[in-house]
Amino acid sequence: MSDNQADPCRSCGACCSFAPHWPAFTTDSDPDIAAIPLAYVNAEKTGMHCNGNRCSALAGKVGDATTCLAYAVRPDVCRACKPGDAECSLARQSFGLPALETV
Repeated sequence: MSDNQADPCRSCGACCSFAPHWPAFTTDSDPDIAAIPLAYVNAEKTGMHCNGNRCSALAGKVGDATTCLAYAVRPDVCRACKPGDAECSLARQSFGLPALETV
């Protein structure tokens, strides 16, 4: 099984490119937010910094191959998004990608 089959997020990235306000800090503690590299945090320190709709911590091409440059310290909102859930499906649809089957 390839890495992209084992972890469909590695070939997607749609949720990280869906909306500039989405990667918001909601339940994160101050120490958790401080652990995220400052280059990836917005000026207000309320969420991740985005370039347009795309989170600045996302590297790669959406729908092809992506990775999160802040994965180990990503905020709770990013950890909560699961492959195939409603948010994932909505983001994938906006990029013309097929929905994932939930397990």
